[in-house]
Amino acid sequence: MTDSRPAAEDAITVLIHDPESDHYVSMIRRRFPDIRVLCAKDAQFLQCHVPEADIILTSPSRFPVRLFEKARRLRWVQTTVAGVEAFLPIRDRMSDLIVTNARGIHGELIADFVMTGIGMMQWDFPGLMREQSRKEWRPRCVPPLAERTLGVVGLGSVGAAIARRGKSAGMTIIGSKRDVSEAIAGVDRLVPPHGLPELLQLSDFIVLAVPHLPETTRLIGREQLQLMRRSAFLINIARGSVVAESELIEALQAGTIAGALLDVFEREPLPVDSPLWTMPNVIVAPHVAGYPSDYTARVFEIFGENLQRFIEKRPLRNVVDLNRGY
Repeated sequence: MTDSRPAAEDAITVLIHDPESDHYVSMIRRRFPDIRVLCAKDAQFLQCHVPEADIILTSPSRFPVRLFEKARRLRWVQTTVAGVEAFLPIRDRMSDLIVTNARGIHGELIADFVMTGIGMMQWDFPGLMREQSRKEWRPRCVPPLAERTLGVVGLGSVGAAIARRGKSAGMTIIGSKRDVSEAIAGVDRLVPPHGLPELLQLSDFIVLAVPHLPETTRLIGREQLQLMRRSAFLINIARGSVVAESELIEALQAGTIAGALLDVFEREPLPVDSPLWTMPNVIVAPHVAGYPSDYTARVFEIFGENLQRFIEKRPLRNVVDLNRGY
């Protein structure tokens, strides 16, 4: 599918490469009728038309990065997700491009997911449901969340949203962040990355909300899990690579930690033979925490504003520093 209008020399051309491309095309044409839109639904069309694009709207994991060499007019890449790790190996070749992401659309929904999971683990809802299936009546006492400490590793837009929600539940919040020079709303104690051991030792629930970077790969392994309280729970909504999965499985089996809520894994879909599927102290989710039902519309809010800014030659929102990786 392509725009039937001829490409004027000074016309701005947007190339869309995304499973929801038809929706994006419709929204762009309604708001920006003078913009030329190309919709690449197959590899051949993409390869043929990428040299015409001034702007590309895509997901980094889906876009063949080798095609950037053909994108001679390209000035700006808007991603439909927050993570840009697929671009990092070629960031030197992208130094002349503006890259913007979908940061900000995931935080509140992921915070919903995390707080729901914390409640489920605090009251052991999986155990309650197993008892219900067996018609067992087993009362027990549970301390309030306001007596619990939540550790948030990574305080970007997602981590900050989680911290605010935890604080609204009365929890004590410890957060880890590269730059600790400025306070974060709702965070009682802020530690730099080298303060991670302290955060692990003091927290009842630990949420991983860091980007995928070389320094966050296998951030949590056997050594870190042993620092956690035996009553503590690990929640991973970052990337599967952040946790050494086999070492987490060992810790869960040994009772080193109480349990885990996992939305991301080293391999996705999670292999059917993974022990995580059937462990009584694990809640498995299929990478759903950050995908609201109106995801495409939320992405377009960012892209539409940025496209207007691009036309008016104003600075764009959500610019990514590829040297930092986020």
